[in-house]
Amino acid sequence: MRVSWLFALALSLYHCGGTQASLADDIVEAINNAKDCNSCHELLVPLTGLAFAGDSAFSSTIIQVCKIMKLEDDDVCEGLVSEQGPIIAHDLRSISPFGQTSTKLCEVLFGLCQAPAVNQFKFPLPAAPTNPKKWTSQGRTPFQVAHFSDAHIDRQYTPGADVQCTKPICCRNYADQAGQPISVPAGALGSHNCDTSTGLAESMLRAVSTQGNSFSIFTGDVIEADTWLVNQTGVTSELTEFNQEMQTLISTPVFPAIGNHDTAPVNSFPRSTTPEATSQWVFDTQASGWSKWLGPSATSAVQHMSGSYSVVAPGTNLRIISMNTIYWYRVNYWLFDSDDFQPDPNGVLAFVAQQLQVAETTGQRAWIIAHMSPSAVDALHDQSNYFDQIVQRYKNTIAAQFYGHTHVDEFAISYSDYNNRIAANAVSILYIAPSLTPRDGNPAFKIYDVDPDTYEIMDSRAFISNLTDPIFQTNPQWEQYYSARQVYSPAIPGGWPANASLSAVFWHKVTEAFEKDDALFQKFLELKTRGFDMEVCAPGDCKTNAICALRGGRSEDNCHVAQAGLNLRRGFGYIREESRHAPNQCEGAHLGTVFSQMPGKMVGL
Repeated sequence: MRVSWLFALALSLYHCGGTQASLADDIVEAINNAKDCNSCHELLVPLTGLAFAGDSAFSSTIIQVCKIMKLEDDDVCEGLVSEQGPIIAHDLRSISPFGQTSTKLCEVLFGLCQAPAVNQFKFPLPAAPTNPKKWTSQGRTPFQVAHFSDAHIDRQYTPGADVQCTKPICCRNYADQAGQPISVPAGALGSHNCDTSTGLAESMLRAVSTQGNSFSIFTGDVIEADTWLVNQTGVTSELTEFNQEMQTLISTPVFPAIGNHDTAPVNSFPRSTTPEATSQWVFDTQASGWSKWLGPSATSAVQHMSGSYSVVAPGTNLRIISMNTIYWYRVNYWLFDSDDFQPDPNGVLAFVAQQLQVAETTGQRAWIIAHMSPSAVDALHDQSNYFDQIVQRYKNTIAAQFYGHTHVDEFAISYSDYNNRIAANAVSILYIAPSLTPRDGNPAFKIYDVDPDTYEIMDSRAFISNLTDPIFQTNPQWEQYYSARQVYSPAIPGGWPANASLSAVFWHKVTEAFEKDDALFQKFLELKTRGFDMEVCAPGDCKTNAICALRGGRSEDNCHVAQAGLNLRRGFGYIREESRHAPNQCEGAHLGTVFSQMPGKMVGL
């Protein structure tokens, strides 16, 4: 059976774009032999040859492979590869098949290499003050801040369409599924397996506006997961529409960050060293849409600092620094188009360090906000390491960090010594917000109770709207799901003082409680997805790695090990196999989900 598949694949390669039969044979053989990192590098050789045949030949060939092997529906194969294939072809023409960049590409595309060791680099930073400012609470009443993330609004969400489908997202009327019986009809306002309806997004924004917040933070991803269909016109329109909805439905300022889906092709943010491609249109669109909240200086920064900016929240001594971490994102394929090492793509790290220095000099506290956390398995180790150096230097200035991207409610901790991760070494807490999209759990947002003197978090409260509620489809109710202080403080020996913030030390002690109390750890897993599709993570390696990831404020320390194939659920740093179309891939479908299946599909065919 395997021989017939290989023959069909070779035949398709031969007839695609005039590709030579010898090259087709080489690609088929290399795919069939791709089992480890060395063989992945060997696979890149014929793929590079195909890339030099031109973008059209490369894309049309991979489309045929995708279709023959039934890696995705035909239209998804065509859309994904047509949009992202030229970027991979550009990469392959620009790098050596046997260099460090190609090792990273093998890890990202095929999962056949482990991430290479971090390139040692001391990020240039000014010396720390000998007498840093002390931040002391005066016991005043906290103020509230809302945090919402990963809206993924599907303007084509169709009530009554099938919740069960073969596409990366469902609840739409797809042309190739017309006339097929509906197995589970989509609800009026939302369903799991699907992205956010316009009505659900507006309901969440109204609920946020009723919480008495001083301001809100939005950590990115406006665009839905139809990654094979996105284009610049559509993304521009949808970004503009959501900016207008936030302005209309929330009366206080919103401080946003750019997500990996907020561009076209998805995940694509070329570096400034790639002059033939740019995402400037995204930054111009968001600068215009965010200008009401940011003011002239920060608005200009959005345009000229690749979407990053810094602004002081009105009426506070708190500097909010929003950074575009997609320049460290492993599925931003533009990052693999050079063998020249670039420690700080587009100067994002330098900008953050500069703004933290401004905060330190002027006696301000700072929050860092971004879409992808530097603790995530999706964060490239180099830039995560260099960002962590900045965190260590400005640990007295940074009150907290806030992210999204994973679609689940979790956290991570940074340490001054990752070889000795104890409470005394915990220096910064990373809050990672759950998503609005119901793909990965009940839709949710966070409310933080913030000390007005230290700007540290006194409590973190999740609000959800439960899809199983009988009135959800007509009138979603947003109710408090849990309070972090109430759930976790009793588990800390001796309790946690009521006047102490939920600092990095607090959260480290929570992870110590997880180690001793499996029921509490299981409660955390339940809260993570808001009671939906709860993860199974038994005591042993799974739980150990999960806790390691919570203690992995930089990605090299989160205990993640690359495995062949990307049809996996990424959680704490362990991986759980799921259905290819399971509603929990925060990355969405991308070209890696095509390439990663090739070697596995060959085996046993």
